[in-house]
Amino acid sequence: MSITQDYELEGMRAASKAVALTLLEMRNYVQPGMSTKQLDNFGAQLLQDFGARSAPELTYKFPGCTCISINNEIAHGVPHEKKIMKEGDLINIDVSAELDGFWSDNGSSFVLGEDINGHQHLINTSRQILQKALLHIRGGVRISDVGYLIETEAKRNGYKVIKNLTGHGVGRSLHEEPKGIANYRDRRNLTRFRKNTTVAIETFISTGSTIAIALNDGWTMVGNKGGYVAQHEHTIVVTDGLPIILTEMNGIWD
Repeated sequence: MSITQDYELEGMRAASKAVALTLLEMRNYVQPGMSTKQLDNFGAQLLQDFGARSAPELTYKFPGCTCISINNEIAHGVPHEKKIMKEGDLINIDVSAELDGFWSDNGSSFVLGEDINGHQHLINTSRQILQKALLHIRGGVRISDVGYLIETEAKRNGYKVIKNLTGHGVGRSLHEEPKGIANYRDRRNLTRFRKNTTVAIETFISTGSTIAIALNDGWTMVGNKGGYVAQHEHTIVVTDGLPIILTEMNGIWD
């Protein structure tokens, strides 16, 4: 989406506030022994209170309001009352929604309780890489150059990236052009970021896999070579300088 009117920026701010605060409150609410369905129900109520509607439900008929992935699940985890979260689990929550015709997206990986399984370094690396990537984005920068930065930083920290899950344009729908904001240098992608456009930038930093594959439920994705993945995501407005981070209030850098 390209923002050309003040009301469009305000609409994106409102939608982004809804998803960002829902993500923040879901992170604060979750505790060991809770099912992912309980957590999803909590998130659904928060979005409803904002007047927002779940983007994955609207767009793909996803069987949940939010995506909640646990441990070796990378993305699109389906909430279920039998999926119980435990101390030390690597949790990812992805919240996207529509509000008054505007769409926004954000996500975060974190350790539930004490880091007894040693996931925190992976999480910290993912957060730091997203921050570095956003500092590099402005109008005219090649999308592939940002992908190169992300992969280079991942390798420098001993990790890989998932290559078939990407960031994307967002605004008037959940997934818009540019759709392939990859975590590596895709030399075929000659597209540049354009000023005043809204995009969702997300990292997929991996301990071993480079490709995400779907499980039998048709939704939940895991790595082709196992291991773990940390994802962090912000919706931003591209400018001539530093981007406007519309979902900054989700607190993933706090």
